[in-house]
Amino acid sequence: MLSKKKLIQQLKKVPDPELGISIVDLGLIYDAKMDKNGKVAVLMTLTTMGCPLFDLIREPVEQQLRQLPGVTEVEVNLTFEPPWSVEKMTREAKIKLGFF
Repeated sequence: MLSKKKLIQQLKKVPDPELGISIVDLGLIYDAKMDKNGKVAVLMTLTTMGCPLFDLIREPVEQQLRQLPGVTEVEVNLTFEPPWSVEKMTREAKIKLGFF
């Protein structure tokens, strides 16, 4: 079974299609876990509720996680609770987007 840390490290390779910054650094990933059967469940959000990019993000998330050993299935769930905010971004992402 892979740790949450390993799953998150793999998800850092997935860029936001509009911003080109990792979805992890943007704070879009709320949770990632793998069960004993190899199923990975990801809980994520988007920057806005009306954002039409979920499918453009979900597919690369699934592809990246399926590359890890032992992963048999990937389920990506979308939530807006709690709502995303700029505070969820890493310092690196804020710098790239000109917040500093």
